[in-house]
Amino acid sequence: MPTQYIYLHGFASSPKSAKARYISDRFTEINTELKIPDLNAGDFSQLTITRQITQVAAELPKDSTPVTLIGSSLGGLTAIHLAQQHLQIQHLVLLAPAFGFLSHWLPKLTDEEIQRWQQEKYLMVYHYEEGRPLPLNYNFVTDAAQYQEELLQRPIPTLILHGKNDEVIPIEASRDFRRWRSPPEVSHPWVELVELDSDHALGNVMKEIWQAIRLFCQLP
Repeated sequence: MPTQYIYLHGFASSPKSAKARYISDRFTEINTELKIPDLNAGDFSQLTITRQITQVAAELPKDSTPVTLIGSSLGGLTAIHLAQQHLQIQHLVLLAPAFGFLSHWLPKLTDEEIQRWQQEKYLMVYHYEEGRPLPLNYNFVTDAAQYQEELLQRPIPTLILHGKNDEVIPIEASRDFRRWRSPPEVSHPWVELVELDSDHALGNVMKEIWQAIRLFCQLP
């Protein structure tokens, strides 16, 4: 039975991002379908990880077709939590996954900004696809707080590609996850981490990423 491939873009991004377009083009070249849902869902202001999980779950095939999720940043975090709930998701490719997202992102805001966000319910966040700030409800934070890496217990084959110079989600986050899930003494570890000479965007290593995806997913 052929695998269904689904790509999940990152936070404040879209299916038109550089990574999404590049990977989509490569899938087209090998005549393989890649679905790329728009996780903004027409209303970025009400974005939550739970909403993303619910949206992608609705995209999964209704039969037992195996699924591989390719997730970038927050899309990667969404993918791995989704895979805990749906056994038909059999492989994960995570590009700079946003492990510990709140612990890395919230410190970029001042205490005053966070307090005002709580009080006023909305914070203006720069949206890369829109090219302008958009309001984001504080529910995003309270929802994200429940998604902890400690809850990720399912041994699903996972390829992580992460830049060593990532300025948004430090590579230590993926190193720690790899260490917890697949200690070196395990003969068949389920998490493989590839460290790349890049930043969070991974723009200069897309060819390497595609080769790694092809090998991991056994694509033509």
